[in-house]
Amino acid sequence: MVAATVPVAVVTSRTEAELIVGLLRSHGVRAAVAADDAGGQYPQLQMEGVRVLVAPSDEASARRLLTATDDTAGPPGGGEAQGGR
Repeated sequence: MVAATVPVAVVTSRTEAELIVGLLRSHGVRAAVAADDAGGQYPQLQMEGVRVLVAPSDEASARRLLTATDDTAGPPGGGEAQGGR
């Protein structure tokens, strides 16, 4: 992406960022990963986060997709949430 970009997500790993980029691209949103980790060779440098970038014109669509995905995601591990007894 050569033009100006805006971050729509900051996550803790390149893998998670790549998954988000794949989701956005599958919905027609151009997206890219930005990380200061030497192309993934030094993942310990990802401590400041890995950013998912989109064009400003795609920001609203990208945020809607990410919000919709968060809303439909279940609890971690795919199981039901455990309540106190």
